[in-house]
Amino acid sequence: MLAPVGGEEQLKAAVRCGADAVYFGLQNFNARRNADNFNSDNLEQTIKYCHDREVKVYITVNTLIQDKELSEMRKTVDKAVAAKADGLIVQDLAVFNYAKGKISLSASTQMAIHNVAGAKLAKEMGFDRIVLARELSLEEIKKICSSVDIDVECFVHGAHCMSVSGNCYLSAMIGGRSGNRGLCAQPCRLDWACNNRDHCLSLKDLSYVNSIQDLVSAGVKSFKIEGRMKRPEYVAAAVTTVKAALESKPYDMNTLQAVFSRQGFTDGYLKSKRDKDMFGYRTKEDVVAAADVLKDLAKLYEHETYFRDVDMKFVLKAGEPAVLFASSAERKAKVVGAIPEKAIKVSLDEAHVRKSLEKTGGTVYKLNNLDCEIEDGLMLSASELNKMRRDVLDAL
Repeated sequence: MLAPVGGEEQLKAAVRCGADAVYFGLQNFNARRNADNFNSDNLEQTIKYCHDREVKVYITVNTLIQDKELSEMRKTVDKAVAAKADGLIVQDLAVFNYAKGKISLSASTQMAIHNVAGAKLAKEMGFDRIVLARELSLEEIKKICSSVDIDVECFVHGAHCMSVSGNCYLSAMIGGRSGNRGLCAQPCRLDWACNNRDHCLSLKDLSYVNSIQDLVSAGVKSFKIEGRMKRPEYVAAAVTTVKAALESKPYDMNTLQAVFSRQGFTDGYLKSKRDKDMFGYRTKEDVVAAADVLKDLAKLYEHETYFRDVDMKFVLKAGEPAVLFASSAERKAKVVGAIPEKAIKVSLDEAHVRKSLEKTGGTVYKLNNLDCEIEDGLMLSASELNKMRRDVLDAL
């Protein structure tokens, strides 16, 4: 399951609610430039946060690129590769051509791959994964999956584009804000009228949660949630719901609809039922419904949920620097601290050491076993113990 991340809080929500992978953009060349997005200067730290929790990271470089931007595009790709991102999601073939061989590449839904021929071409070109167009039926998806040996990713929840994604110029023509440049103003959501119908260009959000097991059987490998412009509570709700559906566990569609919908959801394309029921817009009732669920949804990602047990050994001897060893799974680390002083009143004991070393909050580690070798009559400050704990976990 691939979760949308528009900023730091959305990242926490996605990771802590159990996403297998996340996708986000940097400041340039991504199809949601108005999201908070991420700074390339701390990209390595952001990716490390995810990788430490066994969550993969995909970077969107999925706008069309102008000639004058090629140099900056190459820098963006290089930074993603250097920071050890798991892959790029791309649209422009200039990006594909430069990045090929450097990192795993997904063909963005903006490429509108919607048939077997398109999937085969993407495979022959060297794409590792295709993100299918959102307008396909289950039978069409099944045919592509069975005909082409390439990983297939499918949107399972989130907004529809009125046109085939990547082929709409309404925003560009009306306001000079091109969706292919990451700046779609969503004019299709306005109250366009036709034949006595209102909002006749606004589609409901798709939701295939109830059909996820059918998509699994069809051969889909990655299940994508749309919503990099959405709030973290939306991310938490969507990830929690999709994860439960993938695991064949009970899930709550009412809360998912309450946090964001446009008069409900549609699976019209998937079920080949293209009719007026696919249309909807954001009403006052939809907005009010969200207020009732935000607080509970925020609790889903309030605390760290992923932990690795760590065993530690602390050694303190007179005249020698303190030593702290740590091990977790196949990893081991060691740090050396200050030389202890003679105790004036109270000697350092295991209880005081444990109190400092248990403070692993903000990391993925949780103290399991602690072994102490402490000579009598010695003292080491709590600040030094805390520093050694931080240093050994960083080293680990």
